[in-house]
Amino acid sequence: MSASGVTTVPASDRASRGRAPAPGHAPGVPGAWIRAWLPRRALDVLPPGTLTVGAGLLVLGAGYYAHLAVAGHSLPASGMAALSVLWSIVFLLGLGVFLPVEQELIRHVAARTTVGEGIAPVVRRACGLSGLILAVILVPLAAAARPLADRLFGGDTAMVTVLGCACVALAVTAVSRGTLAGLGTFGGYGAQLAIDGGLRAAMACALGLAGSHSAVAFGLILAAAPLLAVLFTLGPLIPRVRPGPPISWAAMSHRLWLLIGTMLLAQVLMNAAVISVRLLSPGSPAVVGALLAAAVMARVPLFVFTSLQTSLLPGLAGAIAAGDQARFRRLLARSCAVVTVLGIVGGLPAVILGPWLTQVLFGAHAVLGHAAFGWLAIGTLCYMLAMVLGQGAMALARHRDQLLCWVAGVAVLIAITTRPGQVTTRVVIAYAAGCATAALALAIVLVRHSHATGQHAGPRPGDGGTGPGTNGGFQGHGVRGLAPGGVECSPRSARRGAQAWPTTNQ
Repeated sequence: MSASGVTTVPASDRASRGRAPAPGHAPGVPGAWIRAWLPRRALDVLPPGTLTVGAGLLVLGAGYYAHLAVAGHSLPASGMAALSVLWSIVFLLGLGVFLPVEQELIRHVAARTTVGEGIAPVVRRACGLSGLILAVILVPLAAAARPLADRLFGGDTAMVTVLGCACVALAVTAVSRGTLAGLGTFGGYGAQLAIDGGLRAAMACALGLAGSHSAVAFGLILAAAPLLAVLFTLGPLIPRVRPGPPISWAAMSHRLWLLIGTMLLAQVLMNAAVISVRLLSPGSPAVVGALLAAAVMARVPLFVFTSLQTSLLPGLAGAIAAGDQARFRRLLARSCAVVTVLGIVGGLPAVILGPWLTQVLFGAHAVLGHAAFGWLAIGTLCYMLAMVLGQGAMALARHRDQLLCWVAGVAVLIAITTRPGQVTTRVVIAYAAGCATAALALAIVLVRHSHATGQHAGPRPGDGGTGPGTNGGFQGHGVRGLAPGGVECSPRSARRGAQAWPTTNQ
């Protein structure tokens, strides 16, 4: 997306013939070295920004692994168990509660930049929503600090304080990254991820070299690194936050709560295993740390997938806004194919080498076998498919259906976790089965509704003209239409937005 003159969304992750590279795609920015080695056909498959964000995610992922590896070799079993639970909760809240704020901000910012409108009111609303969500988390956290410390952190209330600090970092990064991605500043987005990862690795290594055995010190990295990364990338972003038309709270949040519920359920599926083992087997701290190490090994493909996910929603929403069903289905099918390959390529090494690697890299105890890694790898593949299909459901405005699909997945998770049997076996099977259930349910939703979108000019009764059947929102509205991403604007602006949204990348 360009900010010069009338801002538009970038056409692709590569420079098209006869045109200059889009922002964030020029040589020297994150991802340029990857792009130089990939064939053009491979670039055509990927949504815009995938490689740029992916390069930053590679560094961030390396920082995650360095952080856990140094902590695993530095902390006693009880300290690593506390850090493992903290890690799982931070990821649950970050991706389950604050990522929806980032995604909704991306949609609104992308729509406004497409039609040349300033984004400052949208960013202010996002700051307010992020602050409100943060308060809803911090107040109960403070009130229940002692029982939470006893059940989750071995009685260490300082870890509850660290959790609160990490939540502050999550709230800040959600607004920063949502603005960067919505503007199409994928270079800045990737740079922030890379700085975050580099700081995590550097801070963890510093603690290891200093001989620290404090779970609190290692936990504070989860707050300090992302906040510093935002600070380092804030300068170029501020001038692009220009005044624009006001936006109401309702327009900014009317779908946000459904999205938060959906993503929170998805993250319960992702992170319940470690927390469940801590609660069901409080006397086995070594198992908790080993399970987190195994889960992190099995989730290696997620770091690559997240770069695709970040840029997938704008592409799908743009296809729906333009009424291009063929492009919508093609992008969705290609994304599913990519994540399937990622899941297989990343899962097989984890299954074969995982039990050995977790001991060598993370200092974990040898308590998990190849079967556990197999279930974790299957669950990760199904989770990635569910997230891709969920992006399609969001683009079709099937937010409520998406929520119900994840409810079904969590119901399966709970049913299997609460069965009699060995705890570790139950939680890994529950993870795989829950993710598979959500993916299958979302596939059914898309099959039922994707063909209907664009076939009806007018809105369905009672949906406010924002659901499928509105041809992207450009027809059937008496006064207002929808810009790409489903954001309300004037009919003239909506038409301009449809023309500016990319129709390449097919």
